[in-house]
Amino acid sequence: DGMSTSKLIKPQGDKSDDFEKGIATSLLELESNSDLKASLRELHITGAKEVDVAGKKAVIIFVPVPQLRAYQKVQVRLIRELEKKLSGKHVVLLAQRRILPKATRKSKLKNKQMRPRSRTLTAVHEAILDDLCHPAEIVGKRIRTKLDGSRLTKVHLDKNQQTNVEHKLETFTAVYKNLTGKDVVFEFPEFLL
Repeated sequence: DGMSTSKLIKPQGDKSDDFEKGIATSLLELESNSDLKASLRELHITGAKEVDVAGKKAVIIFVPVPQLRAYQKVQVRLIRELEKKLSGKHVVLLAQRRILPKATRKSKLKNKQMRPRSRTLTAVHEAILDDLCHPAEIVGKRIRTKLDGSRLTKVHLDKNQQTNVEHKLETFTAVYKNLTGKDVVFEFPEFLL
């Protein structure tokens, strides 16, 4: 198990479970016997979890924010290979981001530092959306407020990547709901005004 731990480095103090170790092992196998070797050598994950999507399971893999770009360079291929290994479960890659609570009077005294914008709930939720849809770019958003006050966000994706991500839109919706509690649907608008 010593090997798989090089691929899995948890945020301080967190314990890894067998599921995460399994994912780390799959990454190691890809690193050792595929042409992703050079790309994966320097990379590791910070965690993984399964979520339910319409009776199937999808896998969320968390990676360190500084490594996200490197992962995204090989993401389409990497995910294809991982999905083969995981018998067809959908895989999504997200950066491991932290949300810092809003400053209150009390916490202001303790915390000398301003909370950076990138650590706010809104910014993290937006970043999760961007990660989720990669390589498809988000070209627009519409927020609908229903009569009961609940919100539905319609996320418009770039048609260029439709073939790459179309089959996963349901997974994106379920993963986003699982992580943020928010409802989103994804669509590919025919034209942009």
